[in-house]
Amino acid sequence: MPEKMGLVFRLMILAAVFSECSAQLISATDSIETSCRGSHIQHNLPAALVLKNFTRFSAIDQNGKEIVINESLATKCGYTISQDSWGKITFRISLSSCYVQIQNDTYFTVPVKIEISSRLDMIGAVSYLKNTSCPYYWSPREIFCDTNYMEVSVRTKIPVIAEGAFRDEPEDWEKAFDEAVSGQLSIWQIVFYKSSTQKTTMQINAALNMGYGINTTDSRTLLRSPYSTTESVPQKIGGVAFSTVRATLFYKQRWLIFLVDHAVACPVDDVVFSPGFITWTIPKNISPLLIGAKIVQSSIYHFGVDLRNMTNEEIRASGYEIADGVGATTVSIPIGADGGFYKSHVVNLEYGVTYNIKPFLENVWIDSAWGVTKYTIVKDITTPFQRVPPVIKNDTIPSTMIFNVTIGTFLPDVQLINLTIGGGVTETVTQVISHGLTIYPINHTNGSVDFVLKVPFLDQRVFKKDLVNGMIFTLNVTYGFNIIPYDETFTTSTSIECFIPYPIVGPCVRQGSLLTTTIGNLDPNWNLYIKDALATTNNELLSSSNQTSSTIKVDAQSSLVMQEAAGTGVVTTIPINIKDRTGATVYSLVVSCEAVIPVVCLPEGIIQVTVNKVQNVQDMDMSLLRLRDPTCGPASFDANSAYFSFFASACKTTRTFENNWMIYDNEISYYSSASGIPILIMNVTCNYTTNGTVAVAYSYQNNPTPSAQSAMASLNLILRLSKDIAYTDFYGDVDYPVVKYLTEPLYFEVELLYSLDSRLEIFLDTCWATTSPDMNSLPSWPIVTKSCEYGESYPTNFLKVTTDSRVQFPSHFKRFEVKTFTFMDGDNSYTGAIYFHCDVVICDASNLSSDPVCTGVGSCIPAKQRMGRSVNSDGDNPRTVSSRAVVVLAQS
Repeated sequence: MPEKMGLVFRLMILAAVFSECSAQLISATDSIETSCRGSHIQHNLPAALVLKNFTRFSAIDQNGKEIVINESLATKCGYTISQDSWGKITFRISLSSCYVQIQNDTYFTVPVKIEISSRLDMIGAVSYLKNTSCPYYWSPREIFCDTNYMEVSVRTKIPVIAEGAFRDEPEDWEKAFDEAVSGQLSIWQIVFYKSSTQKTTMQINAALNMGYGINTTDSRTLLRSPYSTTESVPQKIGGVAFSTVRATLFYKQRWLIFLVDHAVACPVDDVVFSPGFITWTIPKNISPLLIGAKIVQSSIYHFGVDLRNMTNEEIRASGYEIADGVGATTVSIPIGADGGFYKSHVVNLEYGVTYNIKPFLENVWIDSAWGVTKYTIVKDITTPFQRVPPVIKNDTIPSTMIFNVTIGTFLPDVQLINLTIGGGVTETVTQVISHGLTIYPINHTNGSVDFVLKVPFLDQRVFKKDLVNGMIFTLNVTYGFNIIPYDETFTTSTSIECFIPYPIVGPCVRQGSLLTTTIGNLDPNWNLYIKDALATTNNELLSSSNQTSSTIKVDAQSSLVMQEAAGTGVVTTIPINIKDRTGATVYSLVVSCEAVIPVVCLPEGIIQVTVNKVQNVQDMDMSLLRLRDPTCGPASFDANSAYFSFFASACKTTRTFENNWMIYDNEISYYSSASGIPILIMNVTCNYTTNGTVAVAYSYQNNPTPSAQSAMASLNLILRLSKDIAYTDFYGDVDYPVVKYLTEPLYFEVELLYSLDSRLEIFLDTCWATTSPDMNSLPSWPIVTKSCEYGESYPTNFLKVTTDSRVQFPSHFKRFEVKTFTFMDGDNSYTGAIYFHCDVVICDASNLSSDPVCTGVGSCIPAKQRMGRSVNSDGDNPRTVSSRAVVVLAQS
C-alpha cells in the first residue's frame, strides 16, 4: 500500500455504496472511546462505526500539518493500530510519540485525526479530531514492549558527580567512547552493539531511515525499535526467546561528551497454550537490562487487561493466577475469562472458536545501576482454533406430529441464513417461514444463541415410510450459517427420525344397546373423537383410559354411529378421529361392528323393526326399502330411517321348526334403481317357542384370547459398559482395556439383541466379577445375587430403563451401577484388571407364573412378576454374558 495512504482498514461485509459527499469534521461527542492508560493514550473505535468502511489515522504536528500514519511510521513513532475479529479498532499512542506536545515532561497532549469513509480514496470521509491530554510521571528508566515495537526511555538530566560514583565494570558508553571522541560536534549519534566486539556507529538520520525511533526531551532520551532489525539480537533468557537491542546515544560539544546507555529486550514466544488455560511466563533478571547492576534490591508487579490495572480481588474473581517467583512471573489465564472474548471461525468447512485477550504485565524493580526501572509488556493473545461441532437436540414429542429440532449453541456472530429440507431446494429463512414452518432463535443471557426449527410430520418435504406396526417420519435438513463480519459460511446436516405406532383397535362388542371398543397405542397427549364429539367420561363416551389405551362406548342408535353397506349386507361402524392437543387430526379410522338392527317380536305375531340410513349408499331413498314381498314397504319413513311392522304370517315370511323353537325369517332389501339388483340385504328374525311366545335377543361370544405358540429359536445377549449414566455412548472394542479410577462408578447394560417380541423380558439372576476372563476363577466378587442388588457399604444399584430412540422395548434391557470400591483385596481396594459376568434369564413377561424358566427368578423381582416362584424349577436355564477387561487404578 502506498505510504501516503497510511494504515487503511476495512471490513468487507457487503459491497459499499459509493457516495461523493463532502468531508465532515467532528470534534465533539462521538462513539469513539478515548482514555489515558499509563504512558499511552488509547482510542477505541466500535465495530458499528467502522464496519463496511475504510479508516485512516493521521498525526498532527505543532504547525497543524497532518501526517498520515503508515506501518513504518507507526513502529518508528510509537503508534499501534489493531483490529480484533469482531471489527473493533484500537488506536494506541505512546506519550513519547513523534508529534506529542510536552509540558515540563509531565503533561502530554497528542492531537490526531481519524477519518472514516466508504471509499478507498477516502472521498466523503467523516473526520474525527481528537486532541487528548494526559499527565504522566516517568520512572528513571521505562521499557515498553508493545505488539509492533519496543522502546526504552531514559532520564538524562546531568547529576552531580559524587565521590565514588564511578563504576568499576565496563559500560556500553565506555565502548562508545572512541566513537564519541572522533565524532562530529553538536550532532546526536548512536552506537549499536550486537556483541562485545561487533558495533555499528551511525548518525541519527541514518538510524531513523532504518526504522528506529529516536527522540530527546529536556530530561529524557528515547530509543524505539521494531522487533526484527539488522541490529537486533535474538537471545534466550530463562527459556524464553527475546529480541534485544543495545545502543549508546551520544552528543559531543567542545568541552563535553554526553553518552546515554539504552537497552531494550522484549519476549517473542512467552505464551504456551494448554487445555483450558493460557500460560504467560516473563523471566526476571533480564541480563541485557542489568548491565553494570550488582544487585536487584526489590521488585513489584502490576497486572491488567487492555492497559487497565486490575486489583487483587478482580484478578481472583476472574480466575487468573499469578505466581511471582524469584526467576520469573507466571500468569495463568483461564480460556474464557472475563476481559477477553470468543470469536467464531470456519476452518476446513468446520465451525469452531478462538479466544482473544490483551493482558499486560508491568514489573517495577530497583537495581544498583539504573535505580527504578518500569518494564511493561503488552500482549495480544489468540488461542488456536478449537473445533466445536454444533449440537443438534431432538425435542420432538411424537403426539404433536411436529418435529422440534434445536441446533447450537453458537456465539452471537453466527447467523442462520438458509435451510435445505428433505433434499429439495435451498431456501432463505424468510422463504422457509413463508411456507408455514417455524424457525426462531433462543438468545441466552451470555449472548450465545440456539436456533429452533419446527416441521409438521405431514409436510411434503418429510419422508414417510409405512411399516407393519406404524410409520417412520424422517426429517432431513441442512442448515446454512454465516459468520459476521467476515462472511465465513458453513453447513451442518442432520437426519431426525420419529416412529409413530399405528393405533391398535380392539373388537367392537355389543352389550345390549351399547357398542364398546378399545383403542390402544395412544399417546397420552392425544384425544379421541367420535365423529366430531370429544369422548370424555363426562359425556359417557369414554368409559376408561390409561396411559396407552382408551375404551369408548356409544349407543347403537346414536347419530354418532353409521350404518354402511358391506357386500349385500349392512354393518354398523363407529367413526373415530384421533387429534393432538392443538386439534390437528393425527389418525382417522372406522371401527366395524356387527349389524345392529333392533327387532321387536310381539306375542301376537307382529314383527317390528327400524332401519337407519346407510351412509355409503349414495342418495338412499328410505321409502324404497322392501321386505321379501316387494309389496311390503315401510309403515313410515323419513330421510334417515324407515319403520316396518308386519305379521309373521305375511310378506313372504318363512317359518321353520328347530327343537321346541318356531323361527320366522324375512329380509329387508334396497334395490338399485338403475339395475334392479339389490344393493344391500338385512335379515330380520324372530324366535317363538311352541308352547309360548318369547322375544329373543341375540348375544355374542368373545373371541379366544390370543396365545403365543412355543418354538425353538436363538436369542442373543450382550453386556456393555457405558461411558456415563446417560447410556448413550458405550466403549467399543478398540477402547479395551478400559481404565477407571477407584472413585469412578461403572455403568453396565445387558441387552437382548434382535428381538421384536415385546412379551419377552430379561432378568439378572446372578452377576459377579473376576480377575481373569475365566468366569469360574478366583477371587470372585458378587455383584447381583438372586436378582438382588448386592453390597452394604457400596451396593450395586439397578437403574431404570425408559423408551428412547435406541430403546424400543425397555423389558429387553437391564442396567446397573457398580462402585469400584466394592472389590477388596484384603484390607485395601483391589486395583488391576477385572472382568464382569452375568447369568441372564429370558422370560415371558406376559405370564411369568406359567413360564417354567422364570418361576425361579430371584426374590428382588417385584412380587407381581414372581407368581408361582419355585427355586428348584427344573426349567431354569440362564444365559451367561461377560465383559472385556476393565483396569481399576488408584487415584493419583
